[in-house]
Amino acid sequence: MTLQKHPLLIDLDGVLYVGDKAVPGAAEAVQWLDMEHIPYLFVTNTSSRPRSALVEKLARFSIDTDEKAILTPPVAASKWLETHAPGPTALFVPPATKVEFDCLEELDPCSETGASSVVIGDLGEQWTFPVLNRAFRLLMAKPSPRLIALGMTRYWRSTDGFHLDVAPFVKALEYAAGCKAVVLGKPSKEFFEAGLELLEHQGNDAIMIGDDIVGDVEGAQQAGLQGMLVRTGKFRPEDLEGSIKPDAVIESIAELPVWLSESAKLNRKHQ
Repeated sequence: MTLQKHPLLIDLDGVLYVGDKAVPGAAEAVQWLDMEHIPYLFVTNTSSRPRSALVEKLARFSIDTDEKAILTPPVAASKWLETHAPGPTALFVPPATKVEFDCLEELDPCSETGASSVVIGDLGEQWTFPVLNRAFRLLMAKPSPRLIALGMTRYWRSTDGFHLDVAPFVKALEYAAGCKAVVLGKPSKEFFEAGLELLEHQGNDAIMIGDDIVGDVEGAQQAGLQGMLVRTGKFRPEDLEGSIKPDAVIESIAELPVWLSESAKLNRKHQ
């Protein structure tokens, strides 16, 4: 049987692993994709660590890849800022993630004026009132800098429960400073298009696989892709009761090979 080579965009946390635990069968599913020569790209809204750390983490789960196979908001943002907002950049990202912005000029971490852009990532517990207030003061300075959001994920799930992600802090700054963020991560259309560009693919047969009904499924669908939801990670049964309808739902990434094989059979039957 010849499989249809649907290009795949695959989320990481919640799909391949949850926190520091691999999703059972994830490594085997990725190995099957490699064996079948199905093109895929890992896409994640993670802005708390560089791609090199993600490569190492995946290796611990027996998933071998390299940095070129991973698209993150810092990578997309760095390229966008070079063209659209040259000048000093105020980075609100963990120290390890700053390596992805090496090509840019970073504003002095103590400055509260002079930024051409203010980049907000997932600082987690490093968020404090003084840190958030500095971002606010930078946005209120003249001339007004661009507010850049490294994705708009509302929350994520670890082994100890749910955690706030970047979106709540971006929304607070938008409201306080009276501005609108440029989103360079899921669920922005530009981020999904960047992923397809890296896969050198055009068309509407690509599939985004994720655990977030809004950021992964709805975002992909609005960008012209199909959205597949897995019942792992942050998935909750009520996700299926709202207005967003996934194109497919599977128990976990481990079921992907079977789903793709069955889909190929159905397509052949109707040809």
